[in-house]
Amino acid sequence: MPVPDSLTPDDLAALLADPTAAGVIKALAAGLGLQPAAAATVPTVREYAPTVLAAATPGTRRTYSTYWNLLVREHGDDRITEVTTSKLRALAQSARANAVRRRNGQSGASAEENCVAALRAFFRCAVEDKYLTDNPAAAVRKPVRPPSQRRALTEQEFRELDEVTRTGGNDPVLDTLLLRFHAETGARRGGALALSLADLDEPRLCVRLREKGGKARWQPVSPTLFAALVEHAAARGARDPEEQVFRYRPRRGEEKGAPLTRRRYNTLADRWQRSLPWAAQYGVSPHWLRHTALTAAERVGGSYGIARAYAGHAEPADATTTYIKAQVGDVARVLAAITGEPHPLASS
Repeated sequence: MPVPDSLTPDDLAALLADPTAAGVIKALAAGLGLQPAAAATVPTVREYAPTVLAAATPGTRRTYSTYWNLLVREHGDDRITEVTTSKLRALAQSARANAVRRRNGQSGASAEENCVAALRAFFRCAVEDKYLTDNPAAAVRKPVRPPSQRRALTEQEFRELDEVTRTGGNDPVLDTLLLRFHAETGARRGGALALSLADLDEPRLCVRLREKGGKARWQPVSPTLFAALVEHAAARGARDPEEQVFRYRPRRGEEKGAPLTRRRYNTLADRWQRSLPWAAQYGVSPHWLRHTALTAAERVGGSYGIARAYAGHAEPADATTTYIKAQVGDVARVLAAITGEPHPLASS
């Protein structure tokens, strides 16, 4: 980039964006006491954070806000153009070092991975808003993810979890229904939390699961589970189609219970681990129920494709799968075989 004979603040700003001239121009600017006009318009990390937060989906905010707060705390006064890759790499290492240690943890690797993803998302917004030409977090490597320790529960383990769930806690009715729901459908937590009365299809005995990335699918359920969901929602005051199915017990003097929150899953996992030594040793959580359901679907259905459909995973980018992918009737047949209950879609 040619250097003009005389430098205006705008000329200086343009030259600073050119990596081949940046070093010389920065030195010149320091010597002359010049400040590029554009610099005043570049926000600090703290000033820009609300923009990133507003543009994020609720799920993204829930996952990344901890690390965005860390970024603001450590580099809030830096302009977003001043945050380097090395600073972000150190921040990710800090997230790993300070991660909460759990029995089934991976020495903070998950925290580091999530931190890197959060930083990439933050500075991706800055690139899209034209404050940056390159994302400084893109060069920060994510840690290699170790193999998951989660697996399908054995029949004996499931019976023990069921016993603890039914006989403890302050709301065994809710907890037992959650256990059955996840063990039968293989749904993620988000699917249960978002389940509303409008998501219950009685003629087809299906529930609509809205999970990761806003994707939705209709999942067959057994007659017993469907009836339990309807009864639970009615008993806890849900009436409008958009109201959540899973709810806490109504407080004294109230007719409607509050909607289920993620905290209940943590409470349930803590109770399992306090009551069962093997659950504590392996860090058993409700997500193990998803592994259990999908393993059963694969074993009974005899097909990886059926297990993938049962899980709601995206089909691989292969033209053949367009024609041979499992349908809802296939999932219903596997469900009927697992539960021993007939399903109206099992013959479709």
